Amino acid sequence: MKTSKILLGLATIALVSGAIIAADHIDAPDVKGGTSDITDFYAFEGANSSNLVFVANVQGLISPENSSSAKFDKNVMIEFNIDTNNDNIEDYVIQAIPNGDNMEIYGPAVPNETGVNSTMLDAKFKSSVAITAYGTTQIEATVNTSLVSGVKAFAGLRDDPFFMDFAKYSEIIAGEATAFDNPGTDTFAGTNVLSVVVEVPKTMIGGTGTINTWVTTKRKQ
Repeated sequence: MKTSKILLGLATIALVSGAIIAADHIDAPDVKGGTSDITDFYAFEGANSSNLVFVANVQGLISPENSSSAKFDKNVMIEFNIDTNNDNIEDYVIQAIPNGDNMEIYGPAVPNETGVNSTMLDAKFKSSVAITAYGTTQIEATVNTSLVSGVKAFAGLRDDPFFMDFAKYSEIIAGEATAFDNPGTDTFAGTNVLSVVVEVPKTMIGGTGTINTWVTTKRKQ
């Protein structure tokens, strides 16, 4: 699970803290190397300042040789959680689950249940986007229902955006170095991730002040 905070303006729900980033790669023991492993979570204000963008990347370290066969797991739901009253319980969720060649997006909407017991949102909150084929650069937009009009999404393979000099990090942890090199060596260069990007109008999540946001993956039982 990845978690971060975003500050929102009082009237316009404007993002004032900049982008937030959380990342790790194949570090969680229960999902290491599996299809539910989250590598990165990003949240930031969109090019349209009235929108927020949520990004979850899964299945990290996909090699170029394996990229053409990489697929989202139909039994794994990616869930963006949004807490608007600082009680660390999600008030809104955005859910993404693959269905054939499409990624179905549900929400944002108030969840029926919270925490590990959360269930799929009602289909009236559903929109969908074609999963972009390997090697395709086009950004797709969702086909919306009226309740989620304005939501846009992308799903597909992308170059791993996170920069990490893991060899130098290991040296620092071992006491063999005291600082990172500038610019250093990107350990993840040339590897890919499966990415889900959802852009939503700020008015759809309500609230003012600070929101907490985190992403989880949940496997169908």
